[in-house]
Amino acid sequence: MRGCLVSKNHIIWHKVHVTRQDRAHLNNHESGLVWLTGLSASGKSTIAHAVEKRLFEQGVRTYVLDGDNVRHGINSNLGFSREDRKENLRRIVEVSKLFMDAGIMVLAAFISPWRDDREFVRKSFEGDCFIEVYVKCPIEECERRDPKGQYAKARAGIIKNYTGISSPYEEPENAEIVLDTLNMELEDCVNAIIRALDSRGVLPRKKGV
Repeated sequence: MRGCLVSKNHIIWHKVHVTRQDRAHLNNHESGLVWLTGLSASGKSTIAHAVEKRLFEQGVRTYVLDGDNVRHGINSNLGFSREDRKENLRRIVEVSKLFMDAGIMVLAAFISPWRDDREFVRKSFEGDCFIEVYVKCPIEECERRDPKGQYAKARAGIIKNYTGISSPYEEPENAEIVLDTLNMELEDCVNAIIRALDSRGVLPRKKGV
């Protein structure tokens, strides 16, 4: 029964003893969020996991939040309507905040097709290390790749509200990084993100610095 829910007015934030700054000192690196947006099959997850591997090899505590994977768990009750997509991202924002507070560098790979939703994500991390990455790829190429067969199902009307087919994708206008995966190699994409993180001073500090 909904009547058993506790009002937010009675919820008090519990003061912690170990802070995000403490964890950054222990880890020897800061936490942050790299948000990869783009059409399905554009290469978001491939790039995110390749960056994760590179960071892991550098001693960075990191984790990938992938659009499909989180829909198997925390967002398994959500569909692909406009409102469900907004709730999907709201939850991911809150999960990302917890990961970042835990000292982890988060790589989030989500289609996130609407500009106002992505602006909500950006504003949620003002003052933090936040990098929006537009994984750009023509829909024709995405359909050609179509590793999960989703575009074909969308064209056939089996899948509704599919981004790029029956639902729009609004291209980012102010992404920090644009990766043209039609013409760029995976290694070049990874290097671009690593350079951006390094320029922000969030990667492991050299001894004596």
